Amino acid sequence: MAVAIVTDSAAALPAELALAHDITIVPMWLTVGGVASHDGEVPLGEMLAHDDVTTSGPTPGEFEAAVKERQRETDDGVLLLTIASTMSSTHEAAVVGARAAGGPVRVVDTATAAGAQALVVLAAAAAAEHGMSLEDVERAASVATAQVRLLATVPNLDHLVRSGRVPNIAGWAGRRLGIAPLFEFRDGGARPLRPALGMPAALDRIVSRWRRDRVPGARLHVAALHAQAEASANELLARVRAEVDPATAFVGPFGSVMVVHTGPGLVGLAWRWEPAS
Repeated sequence: MAVAIVTDSAAALPAELALAHDITIVPMWLTVGGVASHDGEVPLGEMLAHDDVTTSGPTPGEFEAAVKERQRETDDGVLLLTIASTMSSTHEAAVVGARAAGGPVRVVDTATAAGAQALVVLAAAAAAEHGMSLEDVERAASVATAQVRLLATVPNLDHLVRSGRVPNIAGWAGRRLGIAPLFEFRDGGARPLRPALGMPAALDRIVSRWRRDRVPGARLHVAALHAQAEASANELLARVRAEVDPATAFVGPFGSVMVVHTGPGLVGLAWRWEPAS
């Protein structure tokens, strides 16, 4: 038996990877035009066509049910990893649900989201697959949380203005100047970086930042993310592969819950350099 791994859908972990590593994904919620559905049930294009869209995390009861289901499979415990507590109430709901489930279960705040969260989850899954104890799997997740990085760009700030995350004047200026905003998701929040003059320049800047972060002799784990911009995500990953053979690499869609706030066209790169032991 091995420690069971559970996460939320904000991790944007592709279904095939979740299946391959026996990871349970608890979906977040979208309410579109007054109708509630789980993350991923409403096509992205249909969701973006609505102005009346709200998001919420899984309920404590949903986390409790997911943990109990995995506890029936193993006596080694469950590790539950969530989106940053500073970005969502999901972490609090996970803590409540885990407490209600009882038994050996730990909850980890990954302090990030999307592909970066997915890389932390995969690090925990790898530790579990090596037969590590619940404490050691939790420790592996904490180490990965400190190592992971995520940079992303969007074509414009319209959705971020609408969500109240940036002022309207910034969105207006961005459209007039043709800039592509850049953000780094780190330490539980999104930090704006110097914008680029267009999407090609933004992708160049993301690759450059990844290259500067390289750790000699370390293994690379990388994820290219997108919201209806798969070609750009594929390009990013191809540029990384041209320089390094990653230990983990995948392209995945940004979760619908996240796209509500960022809008379509988002492209990002998450990575973690794992030093040689």
